[in-house]
Amino acid sequence: MNGPQLQRHPKRTKQKHVARLSFARTLIERNLVTPWQLFWALQRQSHWDAHLSEILKARDWVSAQDLHTLQAQTQDLRQVDLTRTPPSHEAADLLPPKFCLKHNVVPWTRIGKTVILVTGRPHNLATLRAALPPHLQDALFALSAEHAIEEYVTLHHRRSLTNAAEKAVERHESCRSFDFAQSLGMGLSIGVACFLMLMAIPIPHLGLYILSIWTVATLLATTGLRCVALACHFRPTSRAPPTPGLIWSNSTQLVLPAHLTRKGRRARLPRISMLVPLYKETAIASALITRLTRLSYPQALLDVVLVLEEKDHLTRDTLSRSRLPRWMHVVEVPSGSGITTKPRALNYALPFCRGDIIGIWDAEDAPAPDQLEHVAHHFAHAPPEVACLQGVLDYYNPYTNWLSRCFAIEYAAWFRLLLPALRRLGFAIPLGGTTLFLRRNVIEKVGGWDSHNVTEDADLGMRLARRGYRTELIPTVTYEEANCQMIAWVRQRSRWLKGYMATYLVHMRSPRRLLKELGARQFIGFQLLFLCTISQFLLAPFLWWLWGAALGLPHPLSDKVHSDFLIMLTATLVLAGSVNGAIWIVAVHQTNRPRLYPWIPSMLLYFPLATLAAYKGLLEIVMAPFYWDKTTHGKTTEATDHSLSSAKH
Repeated sequence: MNGPQLQRHPKRTKQKHVARLSFARTLIERNLVTPWQLFWALQRQSHWDAHLSEILKARDWVSAQDLHTLQAQTQDLRQVDLTRTPPSHEAADLLPPKFCLKHNVVPWTRIGKTVILVTGRPHNLATLRAALPPHLQDALFALSAEHAIEEYVTLHHRRSLTNAAEKAVERHESCRSFDFAQSLGMGLSIGVACFLMLMAIPIPHLGLYILSIWTVATLLATTGLRCVALACHFRPTSRAPPTPGLIWSNSTQLVLPAHLTRKGRRARLPRISMLVPLYKETAIASALITRLTRLSYPQALLDVVLVLEEKDHLTRDTLSRSRLPRWMHVVEVPSGSGITTKPRALNYALPFCRGDIIGIWDAEDAPAPDQLEHVAHHFAHAPPEVACLQGVLDYYNPYTNWLSRCFAIEYAAWFRLLLPALRRLGFAIPLGGTTLFLRRNVIEKVGGWDSHNVTEDADLGMRLARRGYRTELIPTVTYEEANCQMIAWVRQRSRWLKGYMATYLVHMRSPRRLLKELGARQFIGFQLLFLCTISQFLLAPFLWWLWGAALGLPHPLSDKVHSDFLIMLTATLVLAGSVNGAIWIVAVHQTNRPRLYPWIPSMLLYFPLATLAAYKGLLEIVMAPFYWDKTTHGKTTEATDHSLSSAKH
């Protein structure tokens, strides 16, 4: 065999260091880098989870082709062109496709009992060999281009990868196995039967009494949560979160060495993969690229995956007119069984990620430039059971119209007061759809996202909690576009509430098992978050009717109950309204947007829209439970520097 040979990668650490020094010396001898560039890269390599070649390539100091050729020569690896000599049929299926994508490897051929594997990451051979199954531990290696290996695997394993993305979550945990129409029909039948039984009981208006008690009880429960949120805000925890230390920046200047982990060891800065699902995003795609280039995280450790649907020609054409940075690449999700959902796209794209931390941004997001530094630092100090970090979401167009103002107030209350209260209470946190970051080993262990759940984020938060993992909050902010069109807002909110209904029904299929896995505290929190929230939106018209009784308007209960009951009802309603008002005032103060204060009273007109959305979601969960009502972005460009910088973290 002429040229570089196939080889078994050395396993000894001493040999590994020798190979590294040999590679660095060869770079200098061939005048591919200057001594100061090599010194800079070697210094970063000691603090980053990146190979020397990746750091040099990220700085554009050495071309990818030169590095590829040099690595093949220094490690004595044969180069293979998969387009000319594709893997043999007898070897192609020796490794599962997800493993091939994750480690960028493909079985190429078999010579007798020896299997030859082709990889595009020669610097990662030791890690790859350790991950191989026992029957391939003695395999030989050859070298090919990374993108060629990905293209082959996606083409050869197209059907299995697509099916795996749609069925990543176990059937008993997924919405796909749940007959919502039958369940709701059964619930309706039980409700009618109970109503007829109540009618047979000789107590006037008994059903009305029970409905009133349930409405007031759920109102008191949600009001109690808001009171706790206010108390937590004014009595912060005594243990202040660790302040992120500065780390190596993308510039050529040294800032500070890597921080220590919670065990006192030096932490190498991790590689982070960010999934950004896009669908028919013609107005926002180019702006997204501009925003992400402002990130200060080292580019050698940054892996942004733009996830497109195969038939989404609009977004693909838009991206083709933009030059993507080296650390950003596109993954196309093949068409499948008919569902086109964000969680399905995330499941498909996950094996293409290179990072140990997986994050999610939406198409319209504008994350804080130092957001990923906060994430890396927090995970380094967090115990292993902390599987997820949730950032703060805010809007960069809060003043577009009345709807965006109210939306901004609601989001401020949820992310800055209510979610911290849930964490302090020890409840499971329903995740947001963006600015969440997961340990890769955990998201793979729990099976990814439920492709059939239209609020896959809230469902994932519950599944993590059921397995004993925790979610923590980080103070970094991502700005996104507030939905400021009435019809589009109702459609978006109906999808959220439909997903809440689906998540509740799926997890409550076995209440005893749910109680055992969550524990009493988190089980109560689950009921408070999902059952009470859904009840409040669906029973809002009845609640308004009770307000009428409290204000002296005609009501069937007015002449049937004692006056003390009406006084207590009035006090409860006033208390709930006052607490909501206080929450919104404090939330607006937290965002440092005083222009929103005058719009707080108009929130009374804002939430009836959510009730309309709730009934739309209730109808859809019977008629089209897996339908994803897409939110269109790019309706406003009010992402001014002032609007982004005026909000407090």
